[in-house]
Amino acid sequence: MTPVDSDLATFSMRVHGSDSLPTLIYLPGLHGDWTLVSSFRAAVAGRVRFVEFSYPPDCSLSLEAYGRQVIAALRDAGIRSGWILGESFGSQVSWEVIRQGFPANGLILAGGFVRFPFSWGLARACRLCGSRAAWPLKVMLWLYPKYARFRHRRAPATLDAIREFVRRRAMPGDREAMTHRMHLIAGSDPRAVAAACRVPVFSLTGFWDPIVFWGPVRRWLRAQCPTFQGDRILFWADHTVLATQPVAACRQILGWIALTPTKQDSSR
Repeated sequence: MTPVDSDLATFSMRVHGSDSLPTLIYLPGLHGDWTLVSSFRAAVAGRVRFVEFSYPPDCSLSLEAYGRQVIAALRDAGIRSGWILGESFGSQVSWEVIRQGFPANGLILAGGFVRFPFSWGLARACRLCGSRAAWPLKVMLWLYPKYARFRHRRAPATLDAIREFVRRRAMPGDREAMTHRMHLIAGSDPRAVAAACRVPVFSLTGFWDPIVFWGPVRRWLRAQCPTFQGDRILFWADHTVLATQPVAACRQILGWIALTPTKQDSSR
């Protein structure tokens, strides 16, 4: 299927691959788009129907609205079920999509979480990034492209997307939208959703993750999520596990999908 990309002021969705393949729905992290998933997309090409989202720079959206918009976009495209891949902030959108009744075949958290561990640190980051200067966010957005060019020097698909990542970060309202998403994380507590979850849940993380410490996330899922099936920590990956270890992440995710019975996608 030819990728479809709508206006950046709305929720954008692109679909890659045949509907005869398992459907994998990617919900991005704090940056809100698909610019950092290029190498992973290339790794899964021909193995899944890869559905990817980009969020609008809208500071009025609630997590409920995020979930509603994602489900509506999937429904309009005739996608009635599939695996959800929630990266970082996207994990919070994923729990909301499940809470609203989307018939997911399974949920994979990529650097994701239930309730964010160490909420005190997140609250402080929200205050700093919400200040007029917002210097922590500006510094992060200045440093990341430089780090990414080194980190992804052997991943040409990701390197090509870094320019687009930088361009989008300079768009009006983008930084404010990222700060708003941080506030949404701070106010989000989907533990009841996870505890009542009826679909298989998996967790994929990078060992060198300074943003979401995987230890507390792992312990909570093992103790409190009845459908938690397993996790994998990739040693050479960081918080952006799909970008920093795309081939290993692809192999692991495809393995989980193959081993788990799936619902019939009514779009087929």
